[in-house]
Amino acid sequence: MVNGPAGRPARSLTQTLPDGVRRTTLPSGLRVITEAIPTTRSAALGVWVGIGSRDEAPAMSGASHFLEHLLFKGTHKRTALQISAEIEAVGGETNAFTTKEYTCYYARVLDSDLPLAVDVLVDAVADSILDPADVETERGVILEEIAMHEDEPGDEVHDVFAEAIYGNHPLGRLISGTPESVTPMTRTQINNFYRKRYKAPEIVIAAAGNLDHATVVRLVRKALAGTPLDTGAAGPAQPRAGDKRVRVQKPHTVVLHRDTEQAHIVLGGVGLSRYDDRRFALGVLNNILGGGMSSRLFQEIREKRGLAYSVYSYAAQYADSGLFGVYAGCAPGKAGEVLDLIRQELERVASSGITAEELVRGKGMVKGSYVLGLEDTGSRMSRLAKSELLHGHLMSVDELLGRVDAVTIADVEKVAGDLLAHRHSLAVVGPFDEGAFPPG
Repeated sequence: MVNGPAGRPARSLTQTLPDGVRRTTLPSGLRVITEAIPTTRSAALGVWVGIGSRDEAPAMSGASHFLEHLLFKGTHKRTALQISAEIEAVGGETNAFTTKEYTCYYARVLDSDLPLAVDVLVDAVADSILDPADVETERGVILEEIAMHEDEPGDEVHDVFAEAIYGNHPLGRLISGTPESVTPMTRTQINNFYRKRYKAPEIVIAAAGNLDHATVVRLVRKALAGTPLDTGAAGPAQPRAGDKRVRVQKPHTVVLHRDTEQAHIVLGGVGLSRYDDRRFALGVLNNILGGGMSSRLFQEIREKRGLAYSVYSYAAQYADSGLFGVYAGCAPGKAGEVLDLIRQELERVASSGITAEELVRGKGMVKGSYVLGLEDTGSRMSRLAKSELLHGHLMSVDELLGRVDAVTIADVEKVAGDLLAHRHSLAVVGPFDEGAFPPG
């Protein structure tokens, strides 16, 4: 941002980034980043806030998610019905989601309706009322959502796994919060969180589709005028720091008893942060182990033995930590055998490495999934926002593919040794008692 003389506001700064992407930093520190795709007739818009569940105090667990619900319930200009009806009247769609490190409010519309989407979405995020009656209504909705999640053991087991790794650290808590934290949360507490956390420097507005960057910036500035986000000069927030060590728990087993037809298992441990250069090798390793139908785990557990319908590996990356895990859903009576096979495969990769053929296939899967995932305006918009909000810079598609191409067998084997050659934590949801799974 360019700072002006005393008493005068700073000027906006516009830059051209890789792949023709353009970014404007407003005097308030809020950033607008766009990618023009003239061959489409649609546009995707997202208002991304660098605040998530890990930014909450224990007593406020679930506040970010609660707020996500409330920001669509009415502003000084629109009722909740008007917010949804104005977008749906032009065939568009709008929604939101909360993660541990950021929250996103998004819309997809025809290119000609982008001005409407900007006005509605920015209004909702910048100037919501948080009516007390709406707080009580959405509290009930969220409590039902939490209960519904508990009825999905295949999802719940991943939360149990995260808690097994991180314990009471914010990364180990539920994004939704718990009934014990959501029930007593007051409108005043939520509003204070909203106004203290949702600041212009923490916000990135991203758009992709058939659009003009300067026009989008003008639309954003118009929509922000007179709202609490129309503030004085400030620099944009830096990406969340990744230089501190997150305390994790020693490897152990957590069994959550549920009267389910299947056993749901996650075995794994600490992974890599999103700033770790080894993340490209981990992406390749992940695909070799459990990233598709040709992966080792899928072939060994499902194709050869028919022990599970779903089995896969995955990685989650945060600013200062990460997770790597293997999931399997199987008949309760087969859980021990499936777990043994998973452990054997992890040990085999850690000790014996991978083949040249697996390296080629794993790299191809990473590159293919990335490029094919950029085929619609929504994914292109997400790429822009995440690059700006989480990394502070945009890596071109060619540069990213080059980083994957540069991964060697030695790189994959090194990260496999670092992450897999030790005891892991185990999370199980199913018809079992504590102690049913001895340490492996």
